[in-house]
Amino acid sequence: MYYNGLSDYIQKGKAAFAKGPIALVFAEDDAELGTTLRHHMHSGFKSVTVFMSSLFELPPDLENRVHRVEYDMTVEGALPAAINAVIAAAPDIWMYYCYNAEYLFYPFCETRTIGELLTFHTEERRDAMLAYVVDLYAGNLDKCPNAVSLDDAHLDRSGYYALARPDPANNNYPKERQLDFFGGLRWRYEEHVPVERRKIDRVALFKSKPGLKLRDDHTFDDEEYNTYACPWHNNLTAAIVSFRTAKALKRNPGSTFDIRSFRWYNSTPFEWHSRQLLDLGLIEPGQWF
Repeated sequence: MYYNGLSDYIQKGKAAFAKGPIALVFAEDDAELGTTLRHHMHSGFKSVTVFMSSLFELPPDLENRVHRVEYDMTVEGALPAAINAVIAAAPDIWMYYCYNAEYLFYPFCETRTIGELLTFHTEERRDAMLAYVVDLYAGNLDKCPNAVSLDDAHLDRSGYYALARPDPANNNYPKERQLDFFGGLRWRYEEHVPVERRKIDRVALFKSKPGLKLRDDHTFDDEEYNTYACPWHNNLTAAIVSFRTAKALKRNPGSTFDIRSFRWYNSTPFEWHSRQLLDLGLIEPGQWF
């Protein structure tokens, strides 16, 4: 289904967000667009919507299987504007969002659907799930100058850390059950990344409700949505393995010539399996066994 802009989607695309969970994919370019959409369709989302420029093309096999919204991602605040519009139009359903060349992984995702994950999470009285954006990068930039390679994807196996998140409304005391997480390429090449873009945490899975707003920093105006766990025990977390930072660092003229390879002594091939992310401590099963 094709929609000529966000307002057309909100008015005519009710079938796309009639029942959750739904996936919203935002295409900044056409890198691995098809694999991104297929990955999330395979995860069990009820519908997948892609927001993309008319300059990009969908693979023929996906044209009748996803909802395509013509959308300009170069406009400031384009992503939160779109998500907040969908939240307002479709309250009380689970939603997920990501960019192209990003792939959602959660504990046991090879054998369990996203619906099963969120059913359990809802039973624990949670309305949002924290995700960590784990940077992927091609092992050989000579062969893959845009830093994207599914067959030769690598990630950092260490170098991740968290800091207390200060609360400006409370004399900058730490917020309860909230942390700012860092690591990956944004940490290793922080001189090329603006301070406000260095965090790797993203509340990517959430249940919509009236009045809920996504902010520019990937957090919500309801502070409970931004917590990593409930007060009683650890909860499930997910990971979004992402080529987005690697692409940006190689596309940016200010950084591309400084980077001959993203690999270092803590690089390891990505196995495209949740077991590896669990072993590295990058996702948390909580009480879900």
